Amino acid sequence: MLSQRVKAAAIFVPLVLVLIYVGGWAFNIFILLVLAWAALEFSRMFGKLGYQPFPPLLIAGVLLFLLQRWFLKEDYLGWLLSLLIFSSAFIALVQYESGVKEAAAGFTANLAGMLYLGWVGSFLIALRAVPNGLGWTLTALPATWLADSGAYFFGRWFGKRQLAPKLSPKKTWAGMGGGLVWGTLSGLLLVLLWRAVGWLPAGTPLWQGALMGLVLSILTPIGDLLISLFKRSAGLKDTGDLIPGHGGVLDRIDTWIWAAMLGYYMALLFQAV
Repeated sequence: MLSQRVKAAAIFVPLVLVLIYVGGWAFNIFILLVLAWAALEFSRMFGKLGYQPFPPLLIAGVLLFLLQRWFLKEDYLGWLLSLLIFSSAFIALVQYESGVKEAAAGFTANLAGMLYLGWVGSFLIALRAVPNGLGWTLTALPATWLADSGAYFFGRWFGKRQLAPKLSPKKTWAGMGGGLVWGTLSGLLLVLLWRAVGWLPAGTPLWQGALMGLVLSILTPIGDLLISLFKRSAGLKDTGDLIPGHGGVLDRIDTWIWAAMLGYYMALLFQAV
């Protein structure tokens, strides 16, 4: 299993890093494909819970949020939300008339998936597009990955007291502490590196990288635990089996989308300081 995880990571992580560096159409299309697949996994997972989401609508809603972020201004967000609420309501009514008793729950699941994966996921595109977006994206995401790795190893070495025994029995308070330390240090060192190669301005304070790493280390585990909540409720170990040794796409990006959202707002805040 560990060998599979290492092999998959050795292919997947460099691919993501290259696409972040390239940016533009290549990166954005990759994000569209990843989140569309995650939406399919989300739909299947909620189907296990007894809900009846409508996968074509859910996937379309997620893609529309991403395209809105890519091509349109925020002024159009209200139009998009109205369209998706109307479409979800129409589908729910048709489903119920067709004999689907869980149509009301499906309405909720459709909107939840669109907002969570579409709206929150769209910050992956937004973060890469901000001024100095290359440097900030390559700070936010790798700092989150490294914090997660730090939490894993600290938890294995020193973990005794469980953090969330019902949701994720392997997570410990020691792992959480290790993740905070490693994430903060990673954020600082990444900013130092990107300043040296010109991907962030030379005057970017190191404390900004450390603060971003700290905040992401504290808050992005919520995304992981939320997906764990869904999986536990549905009786699933993983959201899918697309990535050998890692489970589904949604298993991998559960912290990415939170990191992008938080990183985006922090990057804007740093520009205003």
